[in-house]
Amino acid sequence: MTQTHFQLVGSLLRPASLLTYKNQIEHRDDIQYPFYEALPGYQAAETAAVKKVIATEKAHGIDVLTDGEYTKSMWHLDFIWGFSGVRRFIADEGYNFRDHDGSDFETRKDIGIEITAPLSGKHHHFIDIYQQLKAQADGNDVKLTIWSPAHAFVEFGYIDKLYGPDQVYKTVDDLHAGLLGAYKEFLTDYQAAGGKIIQFDDCLWEVFASDNQQSPFGAGNGSLQELADVAVNTNNELVDFGHQLGLKVWTHNCRGNYESRHFAEGSYNTIAKKFLHDQHYDRFFLEWDDDRAGDLSALKVLEDRPNVEVVLGLLSSKTNTLDDEDRALRLLTQASQILNKDQLYLSQQCGFASCDSGNELTEAQQWAKIDQGQKIAAKFWD
Repeated sequence: MTQTHFQLVGSLLRPASLLTYKNQIEHRDDIQYPFYEALPGYQAAETAAVKKVIATEKAHGIDVLTDGEYTKSMWHLDFIWGFSGVRRFIADEGYNFRDHDGSDFETRKDIGIEITAPLSGKHHHFIDIYQQLKAQADGNDVKLTIWSPAHAFVEFGYIDKLYGPDQVYKTVDDLHAGLLGAYKEFLTDYQAAGGKIIQFDDCLWEVFASDNQQSPFGAGNGSLQELADVAVNTNNELVDFGHQLGLKVWTHNCRGNYESRHFAEGSYNTIAKKFLHDQHYDRFFLEWDDDRAGDLSALKVLEDRPNVEVVLGLLSSKTNTLDDEDRALRLLTQASQILNKDQLYLSQQCGFASCDSGNELTEAQQWAKIDQGQKIAAKFWD
């Protein structure tokens, strides 16, 4: 099926029927993912909400369907919670984002992870999620979105340090091998279930940008250049494995998206060679909704990769107003002077609800922004 040139990154605002349960999950660490047994009515509410949002996506012309990430509480950790050998808990602190005025903003705190046994990605609940999505797709393409392996490894290996003499994995290399093994098990099961498109979501790249003043990595973490190489090689190992299985492997790069706040600065120009050119993805979802990303000249590193597709996140999922159509068309034109027009797509810079609390807009405003994206894409490509 030929895809339209407007695409969804993944997540959509959750309805109140789901948030009733999601709010309970956020404040409890005595329950086990996917939490259905502990919360009567939750699974039925989730199933009904997913069915409705898939129908709504179709009605708005979306042709690569997601479940709106209604089956997740957070964009990344639900996938890890689904591994065997993982225990989640309420941490002392959440992630530190930037508030609208530039001050610190703390996220939810159920981000603690303990590895209790060797990790395994077999029999993951995300396979059930995929099968539910596929059954309702009516011939449309579908995708699952999961945490990029490099971001997961860097967070666990260099921030949380989930290895050591008294832990399941004794060294950082052991942790790396265990994590990649679990990802490969999941991808194998996903392909066997009929999966064709997997998207690795990644907020890691900008910490390596020389113009990012908010990197969490400092003294004691070794060479950032070496760590960047580890990150790229980690992703590429899983991308190559996915390609061997026959999967299309996409990625979405983000500077953080939590209740319309962001996490990091950093332009693409400073990291383009390593994180765009040298990563083996089939499609890159990138964000250019504001000046933090720099100009579009970073796309030049992909001039020798004509089969790679780029989704330009020129529109914002964080605001409650429609975007500047002239700006979007101007930047699409600039991008088409660097890469072939048929390689390009348009989207918001991120999903509308990377975590279930969602961004600061209404569902009506969300769908109006999606409809605007379809309109702009039709004007540019048709």
